[in-house]
Amino acid sequence: MMRTRPLKVALLGCGVVGSEVARIMTTHADDLAARIGAPVELAGIAVRRPNRVRAGVPVELLTTDATALVKRGDIDVVVEVIGGIEPARSLITTAFEHGASVVSANKALLAADGAALHAAAVEQGVDLYYEAAVAGAIPLIRPLRESLAGDRVDRVLGIVNGTTNFILDKMDTTGAGYSEALDEATALGYAEADPTADVEGFDAAAKAAILAGIAFHSRVTIDDVHREGITEVTAADIASAKRMGCTVKLLAICERGADGRSVTARVHPAMIPLTHPLASVREAYNAVFVEAAAAGRLMFYGPGAGGSPTASAVLGDLVATCRNKLASTTGPGESAYAQLTVRPMGDVVTRYHISLDVADKPGVLAQVATVFAEHQVSIDTVRQQGKDGEASLVVVTHRAPDAALAATVEALRKLDTVRGVASIMRVEGE
Repeated sequence: MMRTRPLKVALLGCGVVGSEVARIMTTHADDLAARIGAPVELAGIAVRRPNRVRAGVPVELLTTDATALVKRGDIDVVVEVIGGIEPARSLITTAFEHGASVVSANKALLAADGAALHAAAVEQGVDLYYEAAVAGAIPLIRPLRESLAGDRVDRVLGIVNGTTNFILDKMDTTGAGYSEALDEATALGYAEADPTADVEGFDAAAKAAILAGIAFHSRVTIDDVHREGITEVTAADIASAKRMGCTVKLLAICERGADGRSVTARVHPAMIPLTHPLASVREAYNAVFVEAAAAGRLMFYGPGAGGSPTASAVLGDLVATCRNKLASTTGPGESAYAQLTVRPMGDVVTRYHISLDVADKPGVLAQVATVFAEHQVSIDTVRQQGKDGEASLVVVTHRAPDAALAATVEALRKLDTVRGVASIMRVEGE
């Protein structure tokens, strides 16, 4: 029998995602009620600019006093889609204190302060759900912390930022430079007016921290994640990748250490073989591989951003938290029992593609090879082209620690015959 008294929902933020959440809650109210077991009522919407036109959003629900809204006491669930650290953190903790569960899409806050938020939720006996924080509509967090709860996850590898994937895809398919591809992404609405969070890897790093924490049952913050963006990727890098039968993607990689007591988390551009499933992820789509001991390799694919896809994930969490409210229970919270150590990037072992500008004269290749050997970095292939006294030398290594490669590059820069290091890129996915 369905409960007649509605569960009340407060919405913080009514931009692209928030307005879509409000629209779906209104137009699909009967379906949501049937799935939850009680009606859900949108009780208030906190916004900064109440006079802005929002199609389909009831004007009478708008308020600029977000704190008063979450303090009302009759709110069952707060949906937070305003982003950023403050005032989101204060509003979420206030909601907990007043008995409301929270559904959030705030990757930056969760990556920075997730442990404290989980602790606050447990203290108040409420839920904190955040499926929408990582990969838009793609179900990823719930499978990791529920479906795979009985398995051991060893690696999470994926494309978790649509803006950078769009840019790199255009550079690969059209031959455009970085700036041209970014301009196209901006014109199509895939990139913000200030794209720094995306192109410098901050967005992907926050998502990597969240994924690593859940996958390895350990606390991982954004400060633990090695981060590199795509601003230094050139058309020459894309062309070099093609010659190797590869393409370039910005990857988030979270791995359990071989010792079983540590993890690494990193975000950086990398060359991956065209035969790898991630190589075919086009435009602004996301895809994530999860490698588990018993389940094997699982791939999650779909739109990773946008109003409707993100709202879908938000509403999935809303249904779950509302069901928990009716049952007077809570869902799974933080699982950090493993307490694995987060190792530095220098310990990561992978392959490298290094492009050097060198003098075009006898003995250069021997000098370069000697430097690699001295730092115990084994060379896989070498390609050299040159004329008129100048040359380019492309070296692809076997797997080596990042620290060893860094020392090698530093030594190469000191050679008189090396004019400069044009690019360094990791090779993954093999």
